[in-house]
Amino acid sequence: MATTFPVALEGAGAETLMWASPEEVESAALDQLRNISRLPWVHGLRVMPDVHLGKGATVGSVVAMKNAVSPAAVGVDIGCGMQAVLTDLFVADLPDDLGALRAAVEATIPVGFSAHESAPDTGVGVGWDAFWAGFRDLHPGVQDRESRAMKQMGTLGGGNHFIELTVDGDGRVWLMLHSGSRNIGKEVAERHINGAKGLEHNLDLPDRDLAVFLAGTPQMDAYLRDLYWAQDYAARNRAVMMALFQGVVREYFGRLGREVSFGEQVSAHHNYVSEETYDGVDLIVTRKGAISAKSGEYGLIPGSMGTGSYVVRGLGNTQSYCSASHGAGRRMSRTKARKTFTVEDLVAQTAGVECRKDVGVVDEIPGAYKSLEAVMEAQTDLVEVVARLQTLMCVKG
Repeated sequence: MATTFPVALEGAGAETLMWASPEEVESAALDQLRNISRLPWVHGLRVMPDVHLGKGATVGSVVAMKNAVSPAAVGVDIGCGMQAVLTDLFVADLPDDLGALRAAVEATIPVGFSAHESAPDTGVGVGWDAFWAGFRDLHPGVQDRESRAMKQMGTLGGGNHFIELTVDGDGRVWLMLHSGSRNIGKEVAERHINGAKGLEHNLDLPDRDLAVFLAGTPQMDAYLRDLYWAQDYAARNRAVMMALFQGVVREYFGRLGREVSFGEQVSAHHNYVSEETYDGVDLIVTRKGAISAKSGEYGLIPGSMGTGSYVVRGLGNTQSYCSASHGAGRRMSRTKARKTFTVEDLVAQTAGVECRKDVGVVDEIPGAYKSLEAVMEAQTDLVEVVARLQTLMCVKG
C-alpha cells in the first residue's frame, strides 16, 4: 500500500514531518534530521522527498526557527536556484545535431572554475551600482574577493549546476539553468559558519556544524546582511547567464533565418532564508534544497542531466511551510558514483542528450540520482505540474 505523506519522524524533538518514507532514507540523514529537530530554537522541521545527507544540515530540509538562524541550514551555495524561460521555438525548429549550439553556449558562458575577463554588461536588472557598493559591508574576510566576484557574475560553476535546452509535452522549447552565488557565497557562508561555532551558546550542541546566531545580536545581523546580499548575487548571476544564453540562441537561429522571442521567466532560489509567519508565529525559515511553493507560485524542479525537469505551481500547503523539493536529490555520493559507474554507463544513460560524456561528469550520471518521477509523486499535495520538460542539450562545468 502506498505511503500517505507526510509522515512523522520518530525520535525527533520539534515536530518533523516527512514527504519521504523514513525506511528509504539513509540512516545518517535521519540522524542528522533528529539532531536538527532537537535544537532548542527549532519550531518545526519539514523534509522533502529528495532528502539526503548534507554538510551540517540535511539537503531537502526546511527548518523553521524562532529568534535564531543556522548558517549550515542554508548551506555554502547561498541563493542557489533555477531559472527558466519559454521560447517561441518548437522542437521541429531544432537542428538534428545540437553540438554547435552547445559549443556556442560554452564559448560564451564560463563554466567550472572559469570566469569572465570582466563583469559582463547584459543590460539585465537595475541597481547594479548600489549592489556592488554593498560589497564593502560584507565580512572583512572576503574584502579581497570583490574582483573575482565581479568576474564570476554570469558564470555557471560546476557540480550539479547546468545550462539546458529542453522541450515540453507540446513540443515547445524552454531554456533553463541552475546555479548560485559562486565562490563569494561560499566564502561568506564558511566564515559565518566558523564564527558561529565559537559562540558560547553553541558549545554544547550535538553537532557544532548546526551552530546558530541569535536574534538581536550583531553576529546575526551581520550574517543576514551578508546572506541577503549573496542571495541577490545568485539571482543576478542567473539573470545575467540567461541573458547570455538567450543571446546565443537568438544569434544561432538568426543565422538560420529564424527570429526567436522569449516569454516571462521563472526564477526560484532553493538554498535561502526567508522570514515567514505560520499560525501566528514569526519564524526564520531556511530552505536547503527546497523551494517555496506558496499558492500559485511558480517553481522549477530539475532531475539529472538526462532526465529532464518540471515546471510547477505551488499549492500553498502550510503543513510543509509552503515548500517543495528542489530536484530529484542524490541517492549516492559523488565518490560512490565514480566507483559505481563508467563513461560507457554515462553514454547509455544520456542517450539522445547533447552533453559532455566523459569521466569528468560521471558523478553527475542520472543513476546517481533518485527517480524524479517518484519524487514528484510524493509531493502531489505540495505542487501541481505545469509542464514536464525533457532535456535535449545540457552544458556542465
